[in-house]
Amino acid sequence: MIDFDAIPRAKLPALLRAMPKAELHIHIEGSLEPELIFKLAKRNGVALNYPSVEALRAAYAFTDLQSFLDIYYAGASVLLKEEDFFDMAWAYFEKAAADNVVHAELFFDPQTHTARGVPIETVIRGLHHACQRAHQELGIGAKLILCFLRHLSEEDALVTLEQALPYREHFIGVGLDSSERGHPPRVFARCRELGLHLVAHAGEEGPPEYIKSALDVLHVQRIDHGVRCVEDAELVKRLARERMPLTVCPFSNVKLCVFKSLQEHNLKALLDAGLCATVNSDDPAYFGGYLNQNFVDTFAALPALTARDAWQLARNSFDASFASDAQKKQWTARLDAVFATA
Repeated sequence: MIDFDAIPRAKLPALLRAMPKAELHIHIEGSLEPELIFKLAKRNGVALNYPSVEALRAAYAFTDLQSFLDIYYAGASVLLKEEDFFDMAWAYFEKAAADNVVHAELFFDPQTHTARGVPIETVIRGLHHACQRAHQELGIGAKLILCFLRHLSEEDALVTLEQALPYREHFIGVGLDSSERGHPPRVFARCRELGLHLVAHAGEEGPPEYIKSALDVLHVQRIDHGVRCVEDAELVKRLARERMPLTVCPFSNVKLCVFKSLQEHNLKALLDAGLCATVNSDDPAYFGGYLNQNFVDTFAALPALTARDAWQLARNSFDASFASDAQKKQWTARLDAVFATA
C-alpha cells in the first residue's frame, strides 16, 4: 500500500517528473517549435512571414481558439516531405522520453496537409516511422490517431478517410478537432464500422451540449478537454458513472481563456467528482510547455492537489489509453514503485 499522506508536498515536483505517464492529447503539428519550423523552411525553400525564430515565437499571442489555429496552420506549411513529418514527431518523442512518457497517442491532421498538395501517404509514413523508432530506441509505446477538421465539410472528411484506409494499419483511431463549432460529421459512423477507436474535442470552447453530442451522436470513447462539463451537474454524474476519460490540457485552457489562470483551473474539482481526468500538453510548442511542465505548474498553482491526485492522474492516463490491459498493468506497477519509494 502507498501511504500518500506521508509524502510531503515538497517532493511533488520531483515525483511529477519521475512518474511514468501516458499522453493522450497531443497534436503533433502543435509540437512544431519555431527553430524546427525555420530549419524545415530552409530545407524546403518555404518563405516565412517572420524574419527570425524570435519574431515567430513572439507571434504566439492568441486571443481565442481561431487566432491560435491561424498561426498553427501557417506553421504547418513547412511540412512537405516524409522526413519533415518524421523529424517533427521525433523531436516530440525525445522531449516525451525526458518527461517519462511511456505511451503517447498522437493526433495528426491530414487535411491540413492534403489541402496543400501533400499526399496522405507522406504524412502517415513519416509519422509512423517516428513511432517505430520511438518504441525501439526510447521505449515509448506510440500510436497515431487521425483527426478530422471540424470546420471542413463532411464530404471532405469522408474523402480523407478513404485516402487513409490503405494505411489503416498505421493508425488506431480517429478524432475531431479544430474550431469547436458546427455539427459532428457522420463519418464517425463509418469509422466505428471499421473498428477504429473514436475520440473528439468537446467542452473547451463549446458548452456541455457538445460533450453530450460527442457521447450520444459520435459514441466516442474519450472526450478531449471536457472541462466545461461542470456546468451541467447531471453530465458530471454521467461521466463519472461511465468512467468516461477527459484529456485535460491545463496550459491550453488558460492560453485560450477558458480559465483566467492556472489558479482558477478546475482539475481538482474534476478529480473530486470521480472523473477519469488526465493531464496533457495539447499543442506544447504554442501553449508554453510539454507534459511535465503542465503537471508541475498546475500542481504549484493548485495547492489542494495532492500526491494521491498525482498518482490518480497518471493511473487515469493508462486506463484511458488504447493500450493492452497487460501493458497498462506493467505501467501501473512502475507507477506504484515510484510512489512507494518517495
